[in-house]
Amino acid sequence: MSGAVEAKLAELGLTLPEVVPPLAAYQPAIQSGVYVFTSGQLPMVEGKLPVTGKVGAEVTPEEAKELARTCGLNALAAVKSIAGDLDRVARVVKVVGFVASAPDFTGQPAVINGTSELLGEVLGDKGVHARSAVGVAVLPLDAPVEVEIQVELTEA
Repeated sequence: MSGAVEAKLAELGLTLPEVVPPLAAYQPAIQSGVYVFTSGQLPMVEGKLPVTGKVGAEVTPEEAKELARTCGLNALAAVKSIAGDLDRVARVVKVVGFVASAPDFTGQPAVINGTSELLGEVLGDKGVHARSAVGVAVLPLDAPVEVEIQVELTEA
């Protein structure tokens, strides 16, 4: 099932990927009431991390922002796996982004803008959200970025 949101993705030249399989004992997303919570989404592309390392060291902020965009796309795929149709997204409530950062790197908000801007492009006003952008020492698989989102759904 696809609708206006997936048409917008296509217009932007984007394809919704397959849901990234869990790396451990969790689900990619769960629903509680009208909310869908995604697990942390790594910037996996066809089952692989395109880049690894710390932002501000091995990974540039620009590369990391693009990786955060990929995380957002993976998060939308996880939401769709629960909702069935992304047109059911009433709004994105919260985005939490983690950036594996070199000790002196302080540009985490600009990196996580990759996710935030994607959600705005794809969902318009429904993509406006609250957010945290956190610098961390290391992420799973040495990923530079990890993002989780919470969305509110309309009734089916």
